[in-house]
Amino acid sequence: MIRVLVVDDDVRVAHNHHKLVETLDGFESVGMAHTARNALEMVEELRPDLVLLDIYLPDESGVTVLRRLRGAAHALDVLVITAMRDAETVQASMQTGAVHYLLKPFPFSELRDRLQRYAEARSALDSVTEAEQSDVDRVYGLLRAQETTAAPASLPKGLSQVTAQLVVDTLRAADTDLSAVELGSRAGLSRVSARRYLDHLATIGTVELRMRYGSAGRPEHRYRWVGEHGSPRTR
Repeated sequence: MIRVLVVDDDVRVAHNHHKLVETLDGFESVGMAHTARNALEMVEELRPDLVLLDIYLPDESGVTVLRRLRGAAHALDVLVITAMRDAETVQASMQTGAVHYLLKPFPFSELRDRLQRYAEARSALDSVTEAEQSDVDRVYGLLRAQETTAAPASLPKGLSQVTAQLVVDTLRAADTDLSAVELGSRAGLSRVSARRYLDHLATIGTVELRMRYGSAGRPEHRYRWVGEHGSPRTR
């Protein structure tokens, strides 16, 4: 069984995640924490295999908790679940070893998918004594987002992979079209920066660009996620 500790300042959200974990074969929710201090105490006491960690906590940042967990007495993994979309927090979480970074709000199917992928990755490692490159590739592939959710691997000069993934995740989570201003506000980016990434994604076909015409002034650019099966567009 994969023992899971749920950490979220919102009691209702923590309970919902706890219930979801309990529905999955091979998983057991061993507890819920609502503060950073409580989370660190429960990790030491319960020794979970996986922590579902919110970044926003009332007493301390989840990023700080994540860094402290790297020095825990036993090995464990962390799946970040948060509404914080700024590139700095995303990058800090990745650099500190989070296996996933899931942005709120999301359908439960998204969390279920990531937990199942995590279980598959653990199982893949348990089945070998000495890993070949193909084993490593498979494990890391399972731990990363699905192909249709990933930011493009090749980016123009001046664009970063971390910020591109943030833009992709923000647009997908919106489930509607957004302007560069709206996306920038949600992701913690300037309008100009958001527009650069959105225009690139529109060029390669993963984002659809629509023009909204008002009663006066220039038309507004609206962007909608269409996934990897979109086609390149010219504007």
